[in-house]
Order: sequence, then C-alpha cells, then structure tokens
Amino acid sequence: MLDNLVILAPGLLGGSVARAARERGLARRITVWARRPETRLALRGQPWCDAVADTAGAAAAGATLVVLAAPVDRIAGLARDIAPHLPAGALVTDVGSVKGEICRLAHTALAPRAHFVGAHPMAGSEKTGWEHASAGLFSLRTCFVTPLPGTDTAATEAVVKFWHALGAEPVTVSPDAHDEIVAHISHLPQVLASVLGGFLAAKNPAWRNYAGGGLRDTTRIAASDPQIWRPILEQNREEILRALRQFQDELQVMQAALANRDWPEVTARLERAKNWRDQFRPAP
Repeated sequence: MLDNLVILAPGLLGGSVARAARERGLARRITVWARRPETRLALRGQPWCDAVADTAGAAAAGATLVVLAAPVDRIAGLARDIAPHLPAGALVTDVGSVKGEICRLAHTALAPRAHFVGAHPMAGSEKTGWEHASAGLFSLRTCFVTPLPGTDTAATEAVVKFWHALGAEPVTVSPDAHDEIVAHISHLPQVLASVLGGFLAAKNPAWRNYAGGGLRDTTRIAASDPQIWRPILEQNREEILRALRQFQDELQVMQAALANRDWPEVTARLERAKNWRDQFRPAP
C-alpha cells in the first residue's frame, strides 16, 4: 500500500497504472498531473484519481512513488523538474519504451535524494490517451525493470513488486539489454508495419478495400501516433539500425530464393517462421 502514488502525464499507460492501482487497492492516494490545462480539467472528478495538481513539482511533493508516463523525449526533463520537490528516499519509475538514455539521465537528475528505476510495460495499443486506459492493461504482460549497476537494491525490488501488483510479469535486465531486445521485438515491427503501409499507400487506394485479415493484422500498429514513435526511433536509433540490417539480409535471401525458383529454400523459411510463431505463449 503506497501512501501517495503520483502519475505524471497520464496517457494510455499512465491512466492504466492509475486505474489498476485504484482497482487493486495499491495506493491510499493517487495524484496526477498533465501538461495541458484542458487535460487537467478533464481529469478532475475521475474516480481513479484523488487529486489533479497544477504543476509537476506540486504533484511530486509528498510522493511515495512517481510514475513518469510522458513520451520518451520528455521523461528525463520531467525527472529534472521534479527532483527538488521530491521527499528524500522517494521512488521514481517510468513507462518509456527506450531505457538507456532515460535511465542514465534520470538517475543523474534524482540521485542521491531519490531513486530512479526504469521500467517498460510491454502493453499498449495503437490508441492513445487516458480515455482508452484500462485497469487490466498490464495483466500477464511482461514489464521490463531496468536498474543501472549502482541502483539501490531495495528500490529495484520495490519497483518490481509494484509492477507485479499491477498484474504485470516483471523481468529485470540492464537498460542497454532492454534496448537491444525491444529494437527487435517492438521497434522493428513498428517500422516494418509503417513502411508496408506507406508502400501500399502509393498503390491504388481501392486495393485496401479488398484486403482480408492478414493485411489488417500486419499493419495494425501502423495506425500508431507518429509523434509518439519518432522520439522512440531517435533514442534507439543504433539498435534499430542493427536490427534493420539483419532483417534486410533475411529479406534478400528470400528474394534470391524466389528469383532462383529455389522452392525448398522458400519452404524452409516459411516453415521456420511458422514454427517460431506457433510457440508464442497464449495472449493474455
């Protein structure tokens, strides 16, 4: 039970943290802050928060745990803004999908007064905004927890317990290992879906209306907000480029097999992909 859970910039993920914490009884008080005045006005009176602060600093004052839920290019700045207002020993985590730069900058901004332990729940949607938040968003979803080598052990354990209490399945890795992993399993799929959508956008628009579920499934995340994804691609650029280069090698092999009518090679690659996909654990 947290005395005061603070969520800054509650969009889809931050709003879902608040809803899950309220539903599961994890905090005596939930305080939120949003950058836009109209958003703060809309948040007042929501049953899953007790107070809406006018500034990030005012929200952080008296916080037990702060969740930074802003886009990745604003998280480190928010950490710097709230640093003077945090009580000694406060915990700060985040939901950003890139960890290396954020963890190093936020740790520097908050230490030694408060503890920063990065986190990234592998949950979300192509939809954005607190209006789409759900108390069950994190249920049985992986949540990376990414302490730096010098991070306080008790702080790391507390953040792991917090995400577990929200229903997630925490996995502890280094920030750099996280960025390599998600470059392949999250950022690369986003790039591929967006490139495929952009490629087909140059074709006859009527073709889209003839498509079955395969195209819808493959391009679903192409509907994600570009303004959220641009800073993610900027911050994890090197890892994404490495993943793209490796993927291009695979694509070139498939192209060559098709060009050479090497049907055994084509079949082998289709079978390898099917075997990999068939071993996915059931969706939550």
